[in-house]
Amino acid sequence: MNATLATELSAELAALDAAGTRKRLRPLGSPQGPLVRMAGHGDVLVLSSNDYLGLAAHPEVVEAGIEGLRRYGAGTASVRFICGLFDCHLELEQALAGWVGTEAALTFTSAWAANEAAIGALCAGRETWVLSDELNHASIVDAIRRARPAGKRVYAHADMAALEAALREVPAGVRRVVVSDGVFSMEGDLVPLPRLVELCRAHDAVLVLDDSHGTGVLGERGRGTPEQFGLLGEVDVIVSTLGKALGGAAGGFVAGSRELCAVLEQRARPQLFSNALPPTVACSALAALRVLEREPQRVARLRTNAAALRDGLAARGLRPLPGDSGIVPVIVGETATAVAVSERLLARGLFVTGFGHPVVPEGTARVRLQASAALSAAQVQQAIEAVTSEVQR
Repeated sequence: MNATLATELSAELAALDAAGTRKRLRPLGSPQGPLVRMAGHGDVLVLSSNDYLGLAAHPEVVEAGIEGLRRYGAGTASVRFICGLFDCHLELEQALAGWVGTEAALTFTSAWAANEAAIGALCAGRETWVLSDELNHASIVDAIRRARPAGKRVYAHADMAALEAALREVPAGVRRVVVSDGVFSMEGDLVPLPRLVELCRAHDAVLVLDDSHGTGVLGERGRGTPEQFGLLGEVDVIVSTLGKALGGAAGGFVAGSRELCAVLEQRARPQLFSNALPPTVACSALAALRVLEREPQRVARLRTNAAALRDGLAARGLRPLPGDSGIVPVIVGETATAVAVSERLLARGLFVTGFGHPVVPEGTARVRLQASAALSAAQVQQAIEAVTSEVQR
């Protein structure tokens, strides 16, 4: 290795160590769930996972992946348009489209790739302006940068008046694309979707909604942010993930019109130059969706646990950020503080991740609790007591 580079990298890591902000990866030795076996810590209670519905280790989901492995092999060995498209992909995509209320869907190896594909395709071929919420996920931010639209505006978080003003600035005759998260991952709050849809219609703008933390979480049946607001079928483009509530393996998808998905098949670089979603993942994700269809009570249980977390922390003097999602953040201030609180919680057998700069702005570091339908009432109470004790320490 280049000696100068080695020295520079070592100094960078040492600076993170000195500041107390270096991220520590935690290998697990068991399936994802409320209780996991963690190297060096034994069994710990997890409130740091996106396994919102407790489906990552569900027997039907696991068995579907195993059967997919037997039937289709370990991978696609190619991109879709060469020879990497299997019938399990098409079955999953049809089910996803029906679930989120669109005509069609197209899977990708990650929601990150799906965002890049959707935004890149919408910005190609004609002059386009993109308007983006300031707290949108990093995958959206990077996708817009790579798409190089003719114009870009970042509006204040969930500020529909600011968005309306920005839409009025867009020159006539260009494509307008508004991009927003459905659930904002670091805040846990929801986009004001009814007003957002209204503005997009009034200004002939295409609405792209990243619903990665809403799919399986919001609405009576877990069909996402549009269902939560009674707007199923009213969003132009939905981007979401298979790697959270829907089994948690990997993968993402874009859902929209048949024409949009057909154009993505022709134009989207993450589709043209990357292998298709592994068949095992497609099979397990479809099984997770079927379980959710059959057991909507999982969504109700998730909602109950998330509310209990918020209410319990507030009753003990903390101020968790408000919201209706499964994300319950508690602001602690500085990044080093968030990391230290997370470490102390782990020593008590509770796995909760601390987030700081650059993931969130300086001075707003937080510990982010994530509820799950698989948590018992006793486990929720255990988490409330431990977090309260360590944050107020």
